[in-house]
Amino acid sequence: MNVEAKKLTALEEKWQQEIAAKAPSLEDAYTTEGLKPENLDASVVDRIPTPTGWRIAILPYRGAEKTKGGIALAEETQRKQQLTTVCGYVLKVGPVAYADEGKFPTGPWCKQGDWIIFGRYAGARIPIDGGEIRLINDDEVLGIVNDPEDVLHMW
Repeated sequence: MNVEAKKLTALEEKWQQEIAAKAPSLEDAYTTEGLKPENLDASVVDRIPTPTGWRIAILPYRGAEKTKGGIALAEETQRKQQLTTVCGYVLKVGPVAYADEGKFPTGPWCKQGDWIIFGRYAGARIPIDGGEIRLINDDEVLGIVNDPEDVLHMW
């Protein structure tokens, strides 16, 4: 049985071209299951401002597009959850973060690649093309978690 390939409409061809030509952005880290930092392109991480002093650049957690019960969440609800989250992924650490041995006698509280918990209103929200990051001070880290899904996200 000979099955012919489905011919794409002009609009479908245009969509495929737009997807292929799309530049990498912070949005690429967010999938239907939630934030997946491994999906971040290196060029995107390079464009993120390098924190100065004792600051840390984090990517706020945004949960899955659907609840565990299968209810689809509106994009506005997902954005609100990201805005009010207390969990994030450490993208970059400033050059003197955790350098004060008197304040941090046991060493750094977190490092690049860690999932951390921070105060709800901590830091500065910085909009970047394709998303938003937060810059927080090194002493605003409240804890480290293995999986952001272990933290109850309420908005």
